[in-house]
Amino acid sequence: MGEVSWPSESELNFIKTKVADMSGRDAREVRVVVSPYRICPLGAHIDHQGGTVSAMTINKGILLGFVPSNDSQVVIQSGQFKGEVRFCVDEMQLPKNAIKLNNSGQQNGPGPGPGEECNWGNYARGALYALQKSGNHVKWGIIGFIYGAEGLDSSGLSSSAAVGVAYLLAFESSNNLTVDPEENIEYDRLIENEYLGLKNGILDQSAILLSSYGCLTCMNCKTKEHKLVRAPEMNSRCKIGMNKKLKILLAFSGLKQALTTNPGYNRRVAECQEAARILLQASGNQGVEPRLSNVESEVYEQHKCKLDPILAKRAEHYFSENNRVLNGFDSWASGNLEEFGKLISASGLSSIQNYECGSGPLIQLYEILAKAPGVYGARFSGAGFRGCCIAFVDANRALEAASFVEKEYTILQPKLASQINEGKVVLICDAGDCARVI
Repeated sequence: MGEVSWPSESELNFIKTKVADMSGRDAREVRVVVSPYRICPLGAHIDHQGGTVSAMTINKGILLGFVPSNDSQVVIQSGQFKGEVRFCVDEMQLPKNAIKLNNSGQQNGPGPGPGEECNWGNYARGALYALQKSGNHVKWGIIGFIYGAEGLDSSGLSSSAAVGVAYLLAFESSNNLTVDPEENIEYDRLIENEYLGLKNGILDQSAILLSSYGCLTCMNCKTKEHKLVRAPEMNSRCKIGMNKKLKILLAFSGLKQALTTNPGYNRRVAECQEAARILLQASGNQGVEPRLSNVESEVYEQHKCKLDPILAKRAEHYFSENNRVLNGFDSWASGNLEEFGKLISASGLSSIQNYECGSGPLIQLYEILAKAPGVYGARFSGAGFRGCCIAFVDANRALEAASFVEKEYTILQPKLASQINEGKVVLICDAGDCARVI
């Protein structure tokens, strides 16, 4: 499993003590789900078009301590949210859009339990829904305490997928269910797409469930095939692996809500599909599903002149980004961090210029990171309308780079910088491992 610095003994003891107090059980009985957040170094905005993407996890994320309840009861408390989630696993869960109000204005079917605020228990209910729908027999509930890394819930690091995966693993562990990662990817998709009605893909949960320390996860979003690309030792004589040579910077913008009011994500997906339709039609393949992964690169080069300027930008981003991903795996496998970093920064620039996403503060943050000392490459984490940017940096210069970024960003955005938790504009992280129960 490699050298993973998270969770620490103190974090585990904190979680175990909370669950022991809740359940009246010995802390040694408490199991803990470790569900990390993910980053996507290369492969921005091409997963919905069936492109190939890269991913890895970091040593921050969700911790869910739990014990089987020995009955059907589910009782969960949170380190971030008020109230207590309570329901029974023998209740049939319904998708949120299937829950209607009755004549008394109350919900038909299970809703938030007493004291439950902001519906933060929906992911636990959604996990039960996914397991029930897939034919799994869930007899035992859990008594648990869930805790996320502070300040990272709106940062574009896939915290929602990490939560969903955590609940799935806890229910499966408590009920002695043997479920492979590919099945759990599908179960988390059911949580997000069907139970909660979110229109997202499977990149996040795939990265969380499939990643391995020291590797870059390669995910073909068209075929759903994946592989792990391991980094070589940077110095065979000293036995220093690539993960010893780099750190990951998370640079926070202070933006919790997107500044843009246009329907950015869905509009861009539609524009990519329209570009694919035109290119396929021009090549006599109009019956093929309009996704850019179904357009051969030769067809794109031959017929891209038929696209209007906006669609041409979207298609250029897809094809250039797909190439960057493939080149990036070669760079990672050969240990060439400098070239890998250049590809990451080029991805960030294409997201701004060709995919036309990102807000002013995030673009400023990207530009600061790109010129910070020791940084190999940087890009948005997500679409860049809120949250943070990521960067790969020489481990020996990580502190210097973090200080530089914090100083420069605070000058440009003093108000936003002051709103960041504990004033920490930059967090220095390491690579992580896959989700697991310990």
